[in-house]
Amino acid sequence: MTRLRTPVFRAAVTLATGASLLLAGGCGTLHGVKAPHDARQAAAEEARETTKESGAQQSGADSPDCTVAKCVALTFDGGPSKPTPKLLDILKEKKVHATFFLQGKGHTDTYPDTVLRMSREGHETANHTWSHKVLTELSAEEIEAEMKPVQDDVRRITGRAPVLMRPPQGRTSDDVSAVMKKLGLAQILWSVTAKDYATTDTALITRRVLDQTRRDGIILLHDRYKGTVPAVPGIIDSLRRRGYTIVTVSQLLAPAAPEPGTIYRP
Repeated sequence: MTRLRTPVFRAAVTLATGASLLLAGGCGTLHGVKAPHDARQAAAEEARETTKESGAQQSGADSPDCTVAKCVALTFDGGPSKPTPKLLDILKEKKVHATFFLQGKGHTDTYPDTVLRMSREGHETANHTWSHKVLTELSAEEIEAEMKPVQDDVRRITGRAPVLMRPPQGRTSDDVSAVMKKLGLAQILWSVTAKDYATTDTALITRRVLDQTRRDGIILLHDRYKGTVPAVPGIIDSLRRRGYTIVTVSQLLAPAAPEPGTIYRP
């Protein structure tokens, strides 16, 4: 792995791993950061107060209620790729919906039928940039150029543009957040990583996920790497045995709606 050479990289890495919320160089606080639990609880309380005042009954929903259930979000970055249909087969068999942070170049432009299948089978499609450039190193115009083609691809294929994105390497800043707010995209980080880009050991990937997973967590995997898809059935079964309900990111946040520009980090 590349060594940390600049304060910008250090700040972004500590943000993604949950150790710090400092901007590049430690010159201030990164604004607009929310934990899924906090966003959800605030929205639920607001809904309860509205229901009390109006006397109306809250409508039922098919989605899990993560204010009650022990939820964890399952996410995949950097696809779709050749192995993705196999993953979709597994998720369909297990009756699990996931959030896919899609990359553009070589992915959404190459596997549009897979993107359409994701949408039709109830998965959440989100944006992971066109070419995986580090957004904190780009101008506002360059950031938009990384985001818009994926927005356009997904809208053209599925009829709906993403409302979520994940910054490459988890590196973000207030400047990045301003562009995401303009584009209508909430930023989603993670709390669980198997580092599956560095191993083909399915058992190790499984163990890493299970060791790190806690309630309201967000799991990061990559369906394009050889060891990952074979690990998914065991991960799902083990999480369920431990009492977890596996959801999409938007289900994890509900009843809160993702706020454009906000950074969600467990």
